[in-house]
Amino acid sequence: MVDHSPGPDDLGYVTSRISGGREWIVSREFLKLHQPGAPVVVANVWDAATARWANEAGFTTVGTTSWAIAEAAGHDDHEGAPAELMLSVAARIVAAVDAPVTVDAEAGYGFAPEELVRRLVAMGAAGFNVEETDHRTGELVPAEEYGRYLAALRSELDRHEDPPVLNARVDGFLHAFLAGRTGVEKEPLPEVVDRANRYLAAGADCVYPIHATETATIGRLVERIDGPVNVSALPRSPTIRELTDLGVARISFGPRHWWSFEKWFKQQLVADRDR
Repeated sequence: MVDHSPGPDDLGYVTSRISGGREWIVSREFLKLHQPGAPVVVANVWDAATARWANEAGFTTVGTTSWAIAEAAGHDDHEGAPAELMLSVAARIVAAVDAPVTVDAEAGYGFAPEELVRRLVAMGAAGFNVEETDHRTGELVPAEEYGRYLAALRSELDRHEDPPVLNARVDGFLHAFLAGRTGVEKEPLPEVVDRANRYLAAGADCVYPIHATETATIGRLVERIDGPVNVSALPRSPTIRELTDLGVARISFGPRHWWSFEKWFKQQLVADRDR
């Protein structure tokens, strides 16, 4: 039996993953699952219970969703919740399942690269994503600056024998959508591709052009980006099979199931109230 209780220097994080008498080499194996045309499908969860439910439903990899974790604790997404809260929930999820867990680290919470990597390695995360939006201003970080940040993360990750997988979120489509611009997936496409390739060159293992939902756009991204591409399976997105056929290497759901749970929960409350 493994003791998952934190030590005095672990800031509440478990420091190892052991299953069936062996230590998981989770990160190395997780990276191998990023195969174009045979993607890893990540169930996004917000606590230990939902992580276990995802495993029971057949998902072999889970990821945290910052939106759901923050909102469940009474905070806004986009680093509106304290970093310690977000990372402690992630650590509980890592400890709850015998599977790789990738952590939504938002924009890095202002931690220096070495500190963020230290915390993720200490909790046993198999991977993590960081995003290129500066949540203090709501603006995209300049590509050169974000590339330097990713390179610094890569340098720190490479100090470890089995470093977490680094997934760089590219936010151009999201910003166009939030701005209400028409043709939102055509206008920023060249910049998204350019940024994605810069970030792979800087050391990202995978890139995540969030809010790419049109089949033609996703196909162009896969063709033009020089590495594994992560796409969100949103309600208006192509199906998992279609995304697979397009050559996507990783599929995730973001807060989609949190939104579904919220809708169902409210409906159940109203139905039970009116019985």
